[in-house]
Amino acid sequence: MPDDVMPAVSFEARLDKLATLAVRVGLNLRAGQEVVMTAPIEAMPLVRRIAEQAYKAGSPLVTPLIGDDAVTLARYRHAHPDEAFDVAPGWLFHAMAEAFRGGAARLAVVGDDPTLLSAEDPEKVARANKARSKAYRPALELITSFAINWNLVPAATPGWARQVFPGLPEEEAVARLWDAIFAACRVDVPDPVAEWARHNAVLHARTAFLNGKDYAALHFRGPGTDLRVGLADGHLWSGGAEAAKNGIVCNPNIPTEEVFTTPHAQRVEGVVRSTKPLAYQGTLIDDIAVRFEGGRIVEANASRGAEVLRRVLATDEGAARLGEVALVPHSSPISRSGLLFRNTLFDENAASHIALGQAYLTCLRDSAHQTQERLAQRGANHSLIHIDWMIGSGEVEVDGITQSGAVEPLMRGGEFVAGPGAD
Repeated sequence: MPDDVMPAVSFEARLDKLATLAVRVGLNLRAGQEVVMTAPIEAMPLVRRIAEQAYKAGSPLVTPLIGDDAVTLARYRHAHPDEAFDVAPGWLFHAMAEAFRGGAARLAVVGDDPTLLSAEDPEKVARANKARSKAYRPALELITSFAINWNLVPAATPGWARQVFPGLPEEEAVARLWDAIFAACRVDVPDPVAEWARHNAVLHARTAFLNGKDYAALHFRGPGTDLRVGLADGHLWSGGAEAAKNGIVCNPNIPTEEVFTTPHAQRVEGVVRSTKPLAYQGTLIDDIAVRFEGGRIVEANASRGAEVLRRVLATDEGAARLGEVALVPHSSPISRSGLLFRNTLFDENAASHIALGQAYLTCLRDSAHQTQERLAQRGANHSLIHIDWMIGSGEVEVDGITQSGAVEPLMRGGEFVAGPGAD
């Protein structure tokens, strides 16, 4: 048996390994740190194992906040009047922000049904999403500024599994989805922690190459796409494990295959079409096609979820501009699985992507003590939202545009042709 292949083990053993990864690699939790954890109710078996691992690592308190699809649907079907959808638990999000300022780590177990709200009134969905985005802002700013160590880790749920494997009985679909999760998260090897160290080294080599290039822009070309994305002045590429401002090196996403940076919010031009559906707050938005002028989306269409997309773009001034651009090889393990996960944590790591909304300020040099006005001058976008959607595939090419205007091939057929790991 090859050294990197693990013999068959029980589901429980693999779940324990995933929980260990979330705590030791994802959060890199330090003794004395509290953990604030959110999760769907169906993920409780993983939640309990994560709590166990966190306490073993020295956490004095793990606080789980559990969501339930039935309760969410009850609101949309029975809450009234319509103004009820302008309400969000600001008290909860302010408390979360206070916990983060006090040193707590943030862990989110994700496994939402991507179509949970697809049959609900899009106006109510949009109003509720906007209210939540506003209320969540104090906590989100601490995450997007990387003030704390945080991590997203997946869990298979029936609602999600039905979307990934629609033709299978529910129990089999959930089991298949767990198998896909374990593979994508590099659990099915003898030493997942060591494997993640090797994977992080590859991502760090790629970011070092791109930071050395200091491109002025990226040019994406493919079916329905001819998009020039200017990069922020003094941008930095990131990927894999990074040091948060509290000094803890963590992996925010498990799984992850991307390297990403901050685009210039005023310097995006052209057209782009999505290559995978976007699952956003219980709504599926498919076949997105938009046109940028002066950094802003001026035309937007979608074959499904178009009204929700338009309402998202109207959230605030920055919602129709970009806050992230990321490169992912088409040969990533998630892409090779051939599965459409309908979950951003996975699908964004199967394809290059862009994100509407808030920029990650950690992807700007010397950003810590600069004013928001100065950061905006450098190109950093400001918004209540941050929504990734996929624009890469095996048919998409990417060029790097140097500061002098020279064009350098960067990706062809969805694969890197320059830098570490280039074909």
